[in-house]
Amino acid sequence: MEKKLRTKDKIVQASIELFNAQGERQITTNHIAAHLGISPGNLYYHFRNKEDILRHIFKEYSRLLESRIQPPGHHAEALDALANYLDVVFELMWRFHFFYANLPDILARDPVLHQEYQAVQEQVLARVVKVLDALRLAGIIEMPPEETAEFAHTVKLVVTFWISYLKTQAPEQRIDKASVYQGVLKVLLLFKPYASTLAMPRILQLQRHYQQLAQQASRISV
Repeated sequence: MEKKLRTKDKIVQASIELFNAQGERQITTNHIAAHLGISPGNLYYHFRNKEDILRHIFKEYSRLLESRIQPPGHHAEALDALANYLDVVFELMWRFHFFYANLPDILARDPVLHQEYQAVQEQVLARVVKVLDALRLAGIIEMPPEETAEFAHTVKLVVTFWISYLKTQAPEQRIDKASVYQGVLKVLLLFKPYASTLAMPRILQLQRHYQQLAQQASRISV
């Protein structure tokens, strides 16, 4: 049983690597099996088809969202919660960038996955609203309470479609860490107009931090 579980996990991780490197549409189950050095029959023992693999990948993605996006417990932790949220945004955008790059097509091909995605996104939106409420109550951002839900939705829009936007601008260009960090900076930029005078130095510090990470990643990818 342990061997089967390890093989199944290897198939999921190899699929993520191949989808990210070559594009999800370009990869078949035969490619995944060949990459792992196993027979297609061995792969089909664990997964019925590629859609089944994608659903398992999405479960891993959802698990990370649920465990990592948490509102702060105390007001003093509010800015740390913002920094943590940005780190989570980067981690998920980078680790699953094939999913972000081709989201409408992937969901259109699998109504079950589409339904699961919508349910998860509703939960994510509620969590982001809680993070924003904590930032507002701690005096980190200044906005009317009734606008936090719309602001959270705007943040989600940028996160969800940043990579697909990049692909529309340069379809043949490879998604690298530098381009994902630029997406994180776009998210942080949304917060700046609402930042309180007290919080602005830390917001600017976060901005410099991600700019440096983007520059470092850009040098590495050259």
